[in-house]
Amino acid sequence: MAIRPPGAVATKVSPVEKETPIEKLKSELLSVTSSNEWDEKAGFDINENESTVSITVVGASGDLAKKKIFPALFALYYEGCLPKHFTVYGYARSKMTDAELRNMVSKTLTCRIDKRENCGEKMEEFLKRCFYHSGQYDSEENFAQLDKKLKEHEGGKVSNRLFYLSIPPNIFIDAVKCASSSASSGNGWTRVIVEKPFGRDSDSSAALTKALKQYLTEDQIFRIDHYLGKELVENLSVLRFSNLIFEPLWSRQYIRNVQLIFSEDFGTEGRG
Repeated sequence: MAIRPPGAVATKVSPVEKETPIEKLKSELLSVTSSNEWDEKAGFDINENESTVSITVVGASGDLAKKKIFPALFALYYEGCLPKHFTVYGYARSKMTDAELRNMVSKTLTCRIDKRENCGEKMEEFLKRCFYHSGQYDSEENFAQLDKKLKEHEGGKVSNRLFYLSIPPNIFIDAVKCASSSASSGNGWTRVIVEKPFGRDSDSSAALTKALKQYLTEDQIFRIDHYLGKELVENLSVLRFSNLIFEPLWSRQYIRNVQLIFSEDFGTEGRG
């Protein structure tokens, strides 16, 4: 039994609700308002009608982009999580028209099983916001051409730009260098999502981060591993901390590593 000191007042402590990774991504990554620093420099508040978000999928013709990234962007749009003014640009070396990109993307889009209202209509709306630009990953000239197209769609509004790197790590730096110098936003934020693998080990990861920081600040870099969003991975903490048998034994003293195996009936298709 706890002994309360004289004069002490008992107060009820409410649990602190932690923001989930998805909520953090939605609130920070795709926020249409500028940072506090930009607000101070601009001297006025920027609302959704005065800003745009341009999402460029670098490596758009690859398997990861087709099967994961574009469907995920459509899911965000379907759920109303994308801002009012947004465009999605595919960027890759493959020669392709806007129509060909939309045809490719349309084959992988699906609506949630439990919520299919206006599914076809939503797909058409989303595809109309998708465009394509062909270019080399190490060409500042090609990224400058992309910048010109982005500005046409942004229509003079405050432009927030997100580059999703769906490309091998060995060309991250070239793409970031060109995007930073030739296609970054001049009046909003510019952010980059880096897909796994982010280096082979701690040393190579640190070296890659150091190289990226030649062109970006840490708060502009978002590292992502979509497998961390798998239900089985997210439930690991529940398995450990909610199980009276495992909890006292779950430490490096008893466990060397934890392996999760996802069996698939198709190859890496360029993702490996």
